[in-house]
Amino acid sequence: MQEDVITPAGDDIARTEAIIDGIALTRRRMASLHAEEARLLAAAADLAREQAARGDRTHPSSDIPLRSLAAQIAAATRASDRGVQARIGRAWQLTADFPATLRALEAGEVDPAHANVIVEAGMMIADPAVRAAYEEAALEVARREAPGRLRPIVRMLAQRLHPVPLDERHREARTARRLALRDGDDGMAELIAVLPATLAHAILDRLTQVARSVIDARTAGTGDEALFEDETLPGADHAAADTRSLDEVRADALADLLLTGHSSPEASNRSIPQSHAIRAHVQITVPLATLAGETDEPAELAGHGPIAPATARRLAGLASTWTRVQLDPVTQCVVAVDTYRPTAELRRLLEVRDEHCRFPGCRQPATRCDLDHTIAREHDGPTQLGNLAHLCRRHHVLKHHSAWRVRQRPGGVLEWTSPTGRVYPDTPARTVAFAPEPDPPPF
Repeated sequence: MQEDVITPAGDDIARTEAIIDGIALTRRRMASLHAEEARLLAAAADLAREQAARGDRTHPSSDIPLRSLAAQIAAATRASDRGVQARIGRAWQLTADFPATLRALEAGEVDPAHANVIVEAGMMIADPAVRAAYEEAALEVARREAPGRLRPIVRMLAQRLHPVPLDERHREARTARRLALRDGDDGMAELIAVLPATLAHAILDRLTQVARSVIDARTAGTGDEALFEDETLPGADHAAADTRSLDEVRADALADLLLTGHSSPEASNRSIPQSHAIRAHVQITVPLATLAGETDEPAELAGHGPIAPATARRLAGLASTWTRVQLDPVTQCVVAVDTYRPTAELRRLLEVRDEHCRFPGCRQPATRCDLDHTIAREHDGPTQLGNLAHLCRRHHVLKHHSAWRVRQRPGGVLEWTSPTGRVYPDTPARTVAFAPEPDPPPF
């Protein structure tokens, strides 16, 4: 069957290129202005310190000069003085501890979101030489990845360079786990759970599976297109239709599970599987030496970042199946995965390699994506590693019904070409999530 492909005309290409160039130039200018503002805010912090040093040291609030300066800036810019004071603190840390990131921001190589992610993850590193090595590696990734993809990578970089073992920090952090209730408007409230990352991700994944099973059941046999995340069912104006969005069903399932012990409310008890049949899927990558207890190299929770080695060992001990991943010693790209059946091996390998949708900047987990043939099966595309990749439904549809094109390069790299001819390579996360060894201190 012939696919409908939208191909831009020559004039459309020129106009599209002009728009893209204009937006890219504007973003670089905005990044440069953010860097300029950061320098000014850091200068305000320095001025406040000087004023505090000259002032009354007996005053119970030694940050009065900083509060005053923040209030002045806030009044001049119609902003909150508390927000301005927080921005002053972040700007000072950026300029004082992450000068290379500031220069990259000034040059428009990264945007403020990238800078915030790098500073947030690296602020735990106290040694200037180690922090500089972290910053260099983080910027290399930031120049080619979206902030959402950058975050778990730089977290792993920072964890590997942190002087205090992650197990020790995790034991202390676990004592902060809690539930909180925050009342809202219109009879609503927020229930907030602070939990270890592995448990929080597993809970969200299980609730998502429950919600999707409800949505799949209500759309079965209707001919409707599959729902995208947070969209409601077409034909929602039908009086008897279940029109809840994915978020709504997920929230309802949470309430049902906690209050009744199962996820089958009246609206969906004929379509949803029993809760015990739904298992959360969490992908954790742990070095073999860590698993054996020989080192304390952090393990990684896909989509989140580092987790404590002790947590990884405990989960590995409880796991019903293991997957051994073989990496290229130079590129760190996944090259093989042990399994019994060939088709299952290929699926496991691709899931570990991709981790998420392989369209540039997309973070949809691989477990919620389609496994797509880069060269379509009907065009004799082989079912093998070099012709398969995970794409979320949104980008799967885009690939087949627009002028976007993709081809696979060695090392799992996907090379995307936009309708106007711009090329965007997408590199597997596994190949960029390792840190360089910092130079030894000069003593």
